[in-house]
Amino acid sequence: MEKQSRRTVLKGAVKAAVVAGGAATLGGRSAQAQSAAKIEKRAPLAKVQKPGAETPLFNSAISYGNLLFLAGVGAHFEGTVQEHTKHVLDELEQNLKDAGSSMDKVLKVNVYLSDIKDWASMNEAYKGRFGSMPPVRTTVAPGGIPGNSLVEIDLIAYV
Repeated sequence: MEKQSRRTVLKGAVKAAVVAGGAATLGGRSAQAQSAAKIEKRAPLAKVQKPGAETPLFNSAISYGNLLFLAGVGAHFEGTVQEHTKHVLDELEQNLKDAGSSMDKVLKVNVYLSDIKDWASMNEAYKGRFGSMPPVRTTVAPGGIPGNSLVEIDLIAYV
């Protein structure tokens, strides 16, 4: 199988939406698109829910078609923003591998910083982790991250 670039995957998704004749719309999906779309939880990333168990607040990973959505990961230990960033990216990389993907297949990254002053230091640890064609990225500093992590990162990749 030929290795796909991020651009190829995105072009294919757009083409599929156009060919579907509007099956996917901005305001929602048609019944045809909903029945064709299958959301599945990927073990070992998402816990398997036992019958009668309380519904979880969120999943750590969900796949939709060939897209993989990973929930935010933080670093909950004392350290610098560079140490936290490295830890978070290492954990995300392992989660991607467990799901059959890789850092080279990441399309979109959201980075949340506890303090925007850490932006340059975070970039030093982030640089080069996604191969030669980095994904698109949004970085925000909301003023606090649960668990006192200095950085939290979530992402979207393809499998």
